[in-house]
Amino acid sequence: MTESTRRTVFLGAGGAGLAAVLTACASYGVPTTEAGLDAGAQAPAEEEPAAEAAEQKGGGSKRKALADTADIPEGGGKVFKDRKVVVTQPAAGEFKAFSAVCTHAGCTVASVSNGTINCPCHGSKFNIEDGSVANGPAGAPLEEMPITVDGEKIRLA
Repeated sequence: MTESTRRTVFLGAGGAGLAAVLTACASYGVPTTEAGLDAGAQAPAEEEPAAEAAEQKGGGSKRKALADTADIPEGGGKVFKDRKVVVTQPAAGEFKAFSAVCTHAGCTVASVSNGTINCPCHGSKFNIEDGSVANGPAGAPLEEMPITVDGEKIRLA
């Protein structure tokens, strides 16, 4: 009886340790606070302009706009986490959109600064002009997403 009890205790302790390790690894690479962002990275701004929410409630047949053109800074961009898209303006009046899902480990990019789209998980950076990798570990570019610019509104096509 004593040996069975020792074996049970030993296996139980090992199982508890394994469970703790697996739980710790389950959130690896996904920051849960703004402290998890790259140093110097900016937290994304408000997700949707208030005017756009009001337009959508009006029941128009148009697709919901991602942003107003004025919301996207020239030489920068904005991440829309709820829509998993990032919109950039590499040059005045030129707007691009890319998937906000990093091609390295599937994290959502967090910011756009200094001409790159930045992933907080492992430091990958992508060019705002074409989504190509500017700094690894990502090995593939961000997927470009078609958009339309209608007056002052930017929408997914």
